[in-house]
Formats: sequence, structure tokens, C-alpha cells
Amino acid sequence: MSDEIEKGSKEKGVKKEQLNWLLRAITLGDRFSIQDFYDRVKKGFVEFLIVFFGVLVSFGVESQGEDFGDRESNVDNLIGLRDEMKDIQDYTHIYMEENEWIRNLYNRLYNQWGHDRDSVFLFIDEIDGMPYSPLSFFNNYNPFNPPRVVYEAIKLDGTFRFLGSEVGRFVNNTYDGTDLKYLMLNTDREEKVYVDQFEAQVANKWIYELDKIDLYDTDFWIKNRKYFQKEKFLKYNLFKRLGLWEQISEQLIDYDATLEKNIKKLDSVIKVKDDEFVFIYWWF
Repeated sequence: MSDEIEKGSKEKGVKKEQLNWLLRAITLGDRFSIQDFYDRVKKGFVEFLIVFFGVLVSFGVESQGEDFGDRESNVDNLIGLRDEMKDIQDYTHIYMEENEWIRNLYNRLYNQWGHDRDSVFLFIDEIDGMPYSPLSFFNNYNPFNPPRVVYEAIKLDGTFRFLGSEVGRFVNNTYDGTDLKYLMLNTDREEKVYVDQFEAQVANKWIYELDKIDLYDTDFWIKNRKYFQKEKFLKYNLFKRLGLWEQISEQLIDYDATLEKNIKKLDSVIKVKDDEFVFIYWWF
């Protein structure tokens, strides 16, 4: 009996039956001890902090990783756009050379239109030395259509917003600006107007007034030289198209200047992005 009393005296806390309903609800075992309750609360709080900060850090790392990924994707997009703009500029320079060549060729033809010689509509090809008539190719035209694969891909995958408002504006102006749209319109639909008029003249008039129509036969232009010199509609059509080519030439110069300026802007933005210090909180 004395052993049980001694054992009972060593047990700490109050018997569960002597507690109120609230303390009984939070008491483990058959006795309530303040020290035991405090220890359990402290342990639970520490475990909560470990879990809470573990989740918080995980979300922070994930967010940081996403931001880092977005940044890398943005830099790649900027580099891709810059390189494509350089390709567009190369394309524009080639088109400018072609435009200058074609304007000089047909201006020469227009200026000698009334000369009294059978070969007035014929030129000598500088490459093969063979005669040809520029009017043989008058129904050809080449719409201005620069590359835009990277730009379309960025718009399609939804990452255009990552470029930022300022960059987005001048990039959009490069690819979808009003000046470019007018340039593309003039080299396509407006050019086709004069091509269609030329072909209509051939189909509706020449076939009834000339024996044989063969635009690629040099004898055709020699034999009918006087007929074409009196063809006021044909000469007027050439005059109007020369005016369009002059306008296109000016548009090309302006667009090339826009490209040069925007390429430099992109180079500057890319340099700033590359110089940024990226701090990674966690790396798995």
C-alpha cells in the first residue's frame, strides 16, 4: 500500500475526472499537467513552423524558377526578333536594289520611246549579250513580303506580353506598322492594277490588230515598233507604274531606317537583360 501511495505522490498533474470539460477535451491520458500541455503546444508550434516555412520556401523557389524561366524565354524572344529584323533588313536591301534596277530600266525605255529606230524597245542583256524587250516582262511583279516567322510564333504562344510595352510597340511597328502595310499594299495590289491593265490591253486590243502576239520574240517588237510607239495607253500605263515604283523606293528607304533604329533598340534591351544579376534562391 505504501508503494502505491508513493507512486501516486510522484505522479504529476490532476486526475482527468477532476477537470472541467475543456481541459478534459485537450488532456491525453488520465491526468492533466501544465508542463506536459506546454511541451505539447511548443512541439506542435515548432512542427507547424517547419511545415509552414517549408511550404513557403517551396512556393518561393517555384515562383523564382518561373520568373527565371520567363526571363530566359523573354531574352530568347528578343534575340530571335533582333536576328529576324536583320534578315528583314537584308531582304529590304535586296528589294531596294531590284527596285532601283527596274526603275532605271523602264525609265530608259520611257525616255527613248519616240526614237526613230527599230530596236527602240530592245535592250542587250549584260549577262548573255542577247537582246530582249523590257515590255516582255511588264506583267511581272514582286510583292514585298519580309520574313516574320519568329514574330508570328511569339504572338501565337502568348509570350508577346513579356516583351514589355515599350519593346512591344516598336516591334509591332516593325512587323505590322502602317508604313509597312502601305509598302506591302503598293507592291502587291497597286502593282497588280497596272499588270491587269497591260494584260487587258493585250487581250482586248492587240490580238485584233496584230498578226501574232509573242512578247518574248524580239522580232515582234521590231516588226510592230511604230504601232507600239503610237500606243498611248501603253506608254501612260508605264508612266503611272514608274510613279508607283518611285513611291515604293521612298517607302523602302523609310522602312530600312526604321529597321536600323529598331535593331539598335533591341540590341540595347538585350544588353541590359544580359547584364542583369539573377539571384537564385534555390537550385534543385
